[in-house]
Amino acid sequence: MTKSDVEIDRALRVGPPTSVVLVTCTSRDGRPNIITLGMYMPISTKPPLLAIGVSPRRYSHRLIKDAGEFVINVPPMRLIRQVVLCGESSGRDRDKFKLTGLTPKPSKKVRPPLIEECVSHLECKVVRSYRAGDHTLFLGRVVGAKVEDGMLDDALDVMKAKTIIHKGGSYFTPKLFYRA
Repeated sequence: MTKSDVEIDRALRVGPPTSVVLVTCTSRDGRPNIITLGMYMPISTKPPLLAIGVSPRRYSHRLIKDAGEFVINVPPMRLIRQVVLCGESSGRDRDKFKLTGLTPKPSKKVRPPLIEECVSHLECKVVRSYRAGDHTLFLGRVVGAKVEDGMLDDALDVMKAKTIIHKGGSYFTPKLFYRA
């Protein structure tokens, strides 16, 4: 089997795709924001912890750092347009809920809202953050979780949920992945 070297600036593209999530956070005055992230990873089951990577250049970085809370919202493929809009615009300048038509719903344990149209939600409190290259790694302890009825077997059924996966500069979900 022949293998080719990959340029270092493209090295992360040789791993498997990651889930795309919509993270909600709030400003000190309670204004909600949404950021699209492909840097999401569960890291512990006891206690339930996950990590997100957010660039310090992003408006949401300051909100998460200041508030110490965020919500992971798992969008289905039917929200791809809204996912791209949230990734390409800044909450500094625009209300992303109004921009996308997504619906904020109150969380049970944290201030940032859930996104009603998403299939599942993980309410998190930041327990630590680390500078990691050009991003900050926020570690969040899951304090609340919610899932659309019928989407949870032993884990989220990605075939039913039709979640979005990401690899590199654009969002995509391979059609082969969701064959009927």
